Amino acid sequence: MPLDDEAAPSHGQQPTMKHVAAHAGVGLSTVSRVVNGDPHVSEAKTAAVLRAIAELGYRRNESARQLRMGATATIGLVIEDVTDPFFSQLTEAVEDVARDRESMLFVGSFRRDLDRARQVVLSLCARRLEGLVVTPAEGGDLGYLKAEIDAGIPMVFVDRPAPGNIADAVVTDNRTSCRAGVAHVIAHGHRRIACLTDRAHLYTTVERVAGYRDALESAGIAFDPALVHSAVPDEGSHGPALIRMLEGNDPPTAVFTANNRTSISVLRALAELPGGARPAMLGFDDLELAGELSPGLSVIAQDPRAMGRIATEQLFERLDGFDGPARTTLLPARLRMRGSAEAPPGLSLAHSS
Repeated sequence: MPLDDEAAPSHGQQPTMKHVAAHAGVGLSTVSRVVNGDPHVSEAKTAAVLRAIAELGYRRNESARQLRMGATATIGLVIEDVTDPFFSQLTEAVEDVARDRESMLFVGSFRRDLDRARQVVLSLCARRLEGLVVTPAEGGDLGYLKAEIDAGIPMVFVDRPAPGNIADAVVTDNRTSCRAGVAHVIAHGHRRIACLTDRAHLYTTVERVAGYRDALESAGIAFDPALVHSAVPDEGSHGPALIRMLEGNDPPTAVFTANNRTSISVLRALAELPGGARPAMLGFDDLELAGELSPGLSVIAQDPRAMGRIATEQLFERLDGFDGPARTTLLPARLRMRGSAEAPPGLSLAHSS
């Protein structure tokens, strides 16, 4: 039987049961029954399926079969930084789902190092783990991820989408939530709003800045690149950058900090300022003590626990045999108003405990 586009896997891709079904001209359930030794399939269909398996070089997913039989799985989690509160909460959720499935979990982090990210992924795959939940490193060649997926290792991406839509992904709807959050600040009278972010090339930064700009545009406010500062949060440049903006001729009256570590850096810088007017402040990501500040820190709160839980559930769906197209799940983020973003321009805000 000649191979058509549907029946043939793309170059380098491992054939799936769906390819076998299309090649043999039978349904997916028929292939599953033949592979699992069901004696009630007709001889003609059994022969067609076995012939397609041989011609395509299909290999059954033993991990999925073992899971269906109740065997224990071992999965992996790759995150950027174990000390980041966002990733620590995500990890707890992944661990909870794995425990519910009586599965072991290996965790590795790459600390923004592209080479380390590759080493962690390949090391976990070499341990013959059944699948991975991965935060993809950004800024380098991610071909190694596709190679492992093509070799039969199921992956679900978290926080950032899979390059080329090669796997399931669970991410926050960053753009929509930031547009709504900054619009909330604008509604309280602010038109000069600083935007302090993580590295400019990151997917999350691009989406959050886009939401910030969307809100400005909707309000008829011109975008001013001088009010945007992007850098690694731990390098300590965000606080000084904001102070320089505040000391300028046309200072911002509000600041939007686009992740939790940037918020912490800015709060420290503002605490060192002498008395007087402080900018209103909206953060992205909640902080454990945000409600204990005076005024409380208003934030756009994403849900890392939901992200980790859904991603792990989707991974187990793949291991259980789900063979549908790659899915991208967008999770909403919620605006938590505590006072800091609701202050009008010129009001003194002394963030303190």
